Amino acid sequence: MNAVQPLKLSGVALPRDAERMLEEICEHFVEHADVQRSKNHALLKSKNGTASFRLADSKLLIELACESEVALQLNRTMIAEHLFYFAGEDPFELTWSEHSPLAALPNIHEVTVVSSEDVTPHMRRVKFACADVSPFAGGDMHVRLLVPPKGRPPVWPGIRKDGRVAWPEGDDEILVRIYTIRAVDIERRELWIDFLQHPVPHVATPGADFARDVLPGEKVALLGPGGGGLPVARSILLVGDESALPAIARIAAEVTPGTRMQAIIEVLDEAEEQPLPSAGSLDVRWLHRNSYPAGAKGILAEEAKKAVASVDDETFVWVACEKADVRSIRAFLKSRGRDKKKMYVAWYWEQHSA
Repeated sequence: MNAVQPLKLSGVALPRDAERMLEEICEHFVEHADVQRSKNHALLKSKNGTASFRLADSKLLIELACESEVALQLNRTMIAEHLFYFAGEDPFELTWSEHSPLAALPNIHEVTVVSSEDVTPHMRRVKFACADVSPFAGGDMHVRLLVPPKGRPPVWPGIRKDGRVAWPEGDDEILVRIYTIRAVDIERRELWIDFLQHPVPHVATPGADFARDVLPGEKVALLGPGGGGLPVARSILLVGDESALPAIARIAAEVTPGTRMQAIIEVLDEAEEQPLPSAGSLDVRWLHRNSYPAGAKGILAEEAKKAVASVDDETFVWVACEKADVRSIRAFLKSRGRDKKKMYVAWYWEQHSA
């Protein structure tokens, strides 16, 4: 039988500094794809296809190859969103050889709120009914939650000519936040998302506010899933703070029987600890920030390094927490020559100075 020929799409990016953008692409996507790099070229391979970036005359020449039209358009949108993010305030242009034939995003799911409840004093769970939960089962864990303004019929996003998401504006502007699917109940056709209720005064928390105030019957949408896949290994080291606790809990719940896990989880205090049922064996150590000495920093990162030093090379290392801690842990992993295919290291939030 003949192999399925991939669908292809090419693009041209014009950043202020193409070489620097190529570096940013490689640094960012190393946690999400197999990145093969030469001097002026980077090839990203993932389960959804390949993305090639070639530096030429201050441009980045892009070639995407995927097995389906949906995957091709999703990859284009993902690449476009990241490149504009990397460009920041710098002038940037991105054009594609073809416009998208899809008027709406192919991975958007309208869902209905079923219920909400407090799991701990600072963690609130919202359950959503979804007509088709199959895309969320056993794969990527992250989604974008889309919340329309109250009292208006929702207007969901589409696709722009440059490949980015076309978000509703003005009175139809929607709230967009990234969360982890905590659990998938296939029989009930429900999805659970846990929302951290940030105990920080004078900080805007629209996602947490939504979870606190939402009522059964309200309609929102989920865009995805994408990123943050479930690790597959016989031995796993899990490190994170409460922002990563929903993901850690889901990993523990979905590993195959016999999987050995150890976890180091930083939370505010004992009241924020959660039971973590699993078919595998799980040894959890909770760190309580309320018990730290005044001004202490980097405790989670230092404990993570000690744990990494104690596990064998076959153990999958999964880390998600604050940006500075992640950078410190990632540098330590690199210094020890850990296999990049046996780790996931991502920052979920960034500490800003007061």
